[in-house]
This record gives sequence, C-alpha cells and structure tokens, in this order.
Amino acid sequence: MEDRICGVNAVAALFARRFEAVQRLFYTEERRHDAGTFCARLARVHRPYRMVPEDELARASGTVHNGGICAVATAREVPLLDAAAPPQHRFLVALDGVGNPHNLGAIARSAAFFGVRAMLLHDLPGAAMPSDAAYRVAEGGLEHLDLYRTGNLARAVRSLQPWYRSVAAALGPEGVPPRDIPLDRPTLLVIGEEGRGVGADVLAACRRQVRLAPRGAVQSLNIAQDAAVLLYALTR
Repeated sequence: MEDRICGVNAVAALFARRFEAVQRLFYTEERRHDAGTFCARLARVHRPYRMVPEDELARASGTVHNGGICAVATAREVPLLDAAAPPQHRFLVALDGVGNPHNLGAIARSAAFFGVRAMLLHDLPGAAMPSDAAYRVAEGGLEHLDLYRTGNLARAVRSLQPWYRSVAAALGPEGVPPRDIPLDRPTLLVIGEEGRGVGADVLAACRRQVRLAPRGAVQSLNIAQDAAVLLYALTR
C-alpha cells in the first residue's frame, strides 16, 4: 500500500517527518522551484523524481486537486493504542465515527496548529483513516501527529482516565461551555461524527461534556469547525 501526499505543505511535512517512506516524487513545471530541495534529497539516496505535465500528475496522484506536486510514500501504519503504555501528552484528541476524510484532515490540521501532538482514531467500518484526501486537506497536520487506533473507544477512554481528563464534545444541554473545563490535567477531547455526535457508550465513558452554544440563526457547525473552536478553547 502507498500514500499519495499532495500539496507543497503536505509534501514538506512528509519529507521532514517521514523521509524514509518517500518512494518517488512528481511535480509540474510551475512547482519546479518548490520541488528543488526535495529532489536534491531524493537524488542523494537514489530515489526517482520527475517533472511531468499536469495531466500526467493528475494520473499519478489520483486527483486534479494536487497542488502541482505529489510524493508517493510507503503507507503509514497506525499502531493500536497500548493501554499499558499510553501516549502521555498535554492534549490528546480522539475521533469517534468521523467518516469523512476531509473532516479528518481538517481536524488534524487544526490540532497541529494548536500544538496537539497525538490523535486516537476509532477503527470501525466507515471511519476515516489516513488517506490521500485526508493528507491533502491536513496540509501537513497528520505528519505532525502521533496516530493511534482502537477498536473499542469507550474502553480506551476508560483506560486513559488515570492520565487524562476525558471530555466529550456533546450535542445536548449536558455539555458545559469550554471555559468551565479545568485545564489542570492533560485533556482527552473526544469528537463525534457530525449529526450523530459521540456514541452513547463513549459518551458514558467520558467524565465531562463540553458544548458550543449557538448565538445566531444557524444552530450548528461543521464538525471540523466545531473541533477547531474547541481545540482553541481547551489548549488556551
């Protein structure tokens, strides 16, 4: 399996964080200057790179939304969460049932922007995992996150309680404003799929619930927007 990483920022993050995984590079004449440093590094380890027309890049990358550059890399493995030796950071974001890869990428981008270093994915049928689309939207954010997966997020949340204060993004009135969540301990923020929210079993496993209350005519946010606001508020 291979990842296709498109866009200058995403490719730069790949070269910075997972250079050993890069297999080859394609770019258009328009991106020749941006690709120069990448090509030099690949030349030193005898890996191929090539300037190609836009239509050939679209075929190589699998999309016309490639930003003029695409690196093909060995697929990134996402390890299972080890409850006996969990990641210990100031902040951990978990996604429960988020199925849209664009939302995964957008949340990863926001998480990396606000200094979050790890993400836990609920590995169920239909849930988004790192993919070409997610990498493209993340603009390098996925490369700057330690990724973990679990087949049972409720159990994982409970296992992380000794290290993290678990907070679920809630849809109902049980959620408190972000300012009411104390930040004296590392935080585990669980974000659910748009419309459905965090699953009932995962919600029950979390110690607290947080909610953004609407102030205008529109009563909801896209899940990636909601996540960005919560990440800003809870990493303050």
